[in-house]
Amino acid sequence: MLAGFGAFALPVLPASIAAAESSPWTLRAGPGALVLRTGEPATRVWSLDASPRRLRRGDVAQIAFTNDLPVSTALNWRGIDGVSACEPLLVRPPLAQGKADAFNLPLRQAGTYLCDLSLSADGTAQPARPLALIVAESEPPLIDRDELLLIEGWRLRPDGTAIAPGVDAAGTASGYTVNGVIMPEIRLLAGERVRFRLINGLHRSVIALKFEHHDTLIMALDSQPAEPFLARNGAVALAPAGRADVFLDVKREAGDSSVLLHDGEAARTVARLIVSEQPSIRKNALPPPPALPSNNLPERLDLKTALRVELALGDDRKNWVRPSAFATDSPPAFNAKLGRAVVLSLINRAATTVVVHLHGHHFRLLDRLDDGWKPFWLDTIAIDAGQTQRIAFAAEYAGQWLIEAAETRWEAPRLLRWYAVK
Repeated sequence: MLAGFGAFALPVLPASIAAAESSPWTLRAGPGALVLRTGEPATRVWSLDASPRRLRRGDVAQIAFTNDLPVSTALNWRGIDGVSACEPLLVRPPLAQGKADAFNLPLRQAGTYLCDLSLSADGTAQPARPLALIVAESEPPLIDRDELLLIEGWRLRPDGTAIAPGVDAAGTASGYTVNGVIMPEIRLLAGERVRFRLINGLHRSVIALKFEHHDTLIMALDSQPAEPFLARNGAVALAPAGRADVFLDVKREAGDSSVLLHDGEAARTVARLIVSEQPSIRKNALPPPPALPSNNLPERLDLKTALRVELALGDDRKNWVRPSAFATDSPPAFNAKLGRAVVLSLINRAATTVVVHLHGHHFRLLDRLDDGWKPFWLDTIAIDAGQTQRIAFAAEYAGQWLIEAAETRWEAPRLLRWYAVK
C-alpha cells in the first residue's frame, strides 16, 4: 500500500473541539443522517450524538450514556488502558433500547482515543459513526494548532442507502468523508506547525494517508508517544480504529495540494489543503520537536520469563465468537499473572488480512528474531494472510479484557476472545 503512494501526502481538517474540562460527558447512541453523495439527500446512519471532547491527562470523564437505537448497544473504547469499569461485555453489558448508564472514566494517559459502537453495529440496519476523545498532555508541545482528522468509509447501494459492516457489499460503491464532510478544504498558514490527530474510522479497511508535498513527522501511534520519525514516502498506514498524531510544518512552496487516501487498491483525494497567501507567520522555521511526554509505559519487557501464547486467526471459529454470542462464562484465551510480560504469537490462517485489537494494554511489535521490538506502542495490528506476528506487553492491569479480530472484508464478522490478568 505504501509503495502505491510513491511520493504521496496527507491532509488536515479543522475540527471543533471543546475546551479542556472534566464536566459530565453525555453520550447518546441514536439515529442520524450524513450527506454521503454530493448534491443528494442525507443518508441515514447511526451515531454517538456528542461533540469531540478535549480533556486533560489526570481528568476523570463522567460518562452519561443513553441508548436510543433499536438494538442493545455497548460503548467500545479504543486505547484506554487499565480502566476495567469501561470494558464492554465483560464488565458493562450491552444497554437495551431506552436505557441509560453512567460510570467514571479516569484518563491516566494523554493521547488520541476513539469510542465506537462496533460490538453491536455489525450486521445491523445501518452503519454507526465513531466519536473521538482527545486527552491533552500536561506539558503542551510547541505547536500552533491541534486538529482532528477522522476518516470514515461507507458502502452505498445505488439508491443511496448505506450498509453496515458484516453485510454482503455486492453492488455497492465506496465513499469517504473527513470529519463528516465530503472533500473538505483545509486552510493552512505558511510557517505554522500543525498537529494532526489522524483516526481511521473505517470499519474493515487498512488505509494509508498522506499530506501531498509536505513532510509528515509521526509523533504518536495508537494514543502512545513514539520517538519522532518521518513517515515513509510521507504516508501514514492505519489499521481500522488506528490513530496517529503527526506534526506538519506548512511550507509555502508546497502550494495548494491534496490529502490522499490509499485503500490498498488506489490513491484518491479526500480533502484539499489550501495554503494562505499571507506572509509566513514566522521568519525562521521551528526546531525539530522533541518526543511527546511519556505516558509511563514500561521501558523494558522481560521476554525471557514471559508467558507465551499462540492465538490462531481465521480458522478457529470454535473459540472466536461474534459479539452477539459472547458469554462472560466462556474460558479465557489465557490467564496472565499481574506484572508478568506476555508474548502473543498471532497466526493468520485466513485468506485475507486480519486486524487484531487488544483491550486493556498497549503492546510492542517484536522483531523477527525475538531480540527486540519496534520503537513504538500499538493497541491494534494488521496481520497479512499466512503471516505470524508476535507482540508483547506487560500485564500491568488486573481485570478481564477483550481481544477483537476481524478480516479486512466488509462482510467478515467481528470476532471476540478475552483474557484475564490477576
